[in-house]
Amino acid sequence: MNVLKLGIPKGSLENATIALFEKSGWQIKLASRNYFPEVDDPELSCSICRPQEMSRYIEGGMLDAGITGKDWTLENDSDVEVVADLVYSKVSKKPTRWVIAVPGDSNITRIEQLDGKRIATELVNVTRRFFEQRGIRVEITFSWGATEAKAVSGLCDAIVEVTETESTIRAHGLRVIHELMQSNTQLIASRAALADPWKREKIENIAMLLQGALRADRIVGLKMNVAAERLDDVITMLPSLNAPTVAKLYKQEWFSVETVISEHQVRDLVPKLKKNGAEGIIEYALNEAI
Repeated sequence: MNVLKLGIPKGSLENATIALFEKSGWQIKLASRNYFPEVDDPELSCSICRPQEMSRYIEGGMLDAGITGKDWTLENDSDVEVVADLVYSKVSKKPTRWVIAVPGDSNITRIEQLDGKRIATELVNVTRRFFEQRGIRVEITFSWGATEAKAVSGLCDAIVEVTETESTIRAHGLRVIHELMQSNTQLIASRAALADPWKREKIENIAMLLQGALRADRIVGLKMNVAAERLDDVITMLPSLNAPTVAKLYKQEWFSVETVISEHQVRDLVPKLKKNGAEGIIEYALNEAI
């Protein structure tokens, strides 16, 4: 039997990734102190890996595909293929940001003022390339966690750190002076895996279902009953991915109307639909939007 070796990111992305796979139709079960979770698909073999190392394992052929951040693939300068962008993280559905921050009382306001200064970061190679491209000489030191504290304690002049909301950075009294890059989660694969027809199809199917699950997070279904004389009025109000579905109710001059809309439209649309004759309005969540 053909089997695809898939990497699942350990750490902050782990739970969100497993939840996304569950919504896409796969049950991945973790076991304590075990880096090889069970999955209800005999064609998949899953391994838990640090996202910082994922692209190396895929480039080296130990894994066929995996989920990691764009930032770590760039940091490792790995020769892999990006199959799909999957914009989600541990707390939001937005890209993360790597920012340059300095202590709040620092007189540094521009990156040019960092010339000759010391910077702490986990993203060493990307940071080095960033400053080299701009001709700014900096000393970059590797930081394994608690990076914000290094700037506060004077161990460095600035940090390059990842953030979603900047709340941790502000809590440490730091000030962002520049955005180095944005990053998001990606499904990546080795060139060798994509050269194999069976593995390519399996990887592309996984990508399609994961993207469908993410799209479904932002849209909902609406279903309602509408009298025949009010049908045209209601139909003209409905935004839809395509035309709404309309079906005549059995032995009645009423119609069942169903559509898919963006979640943020619901609060404004439902009262208008009710006012224009829609009844029995039901909003329901979607698992997939392919």
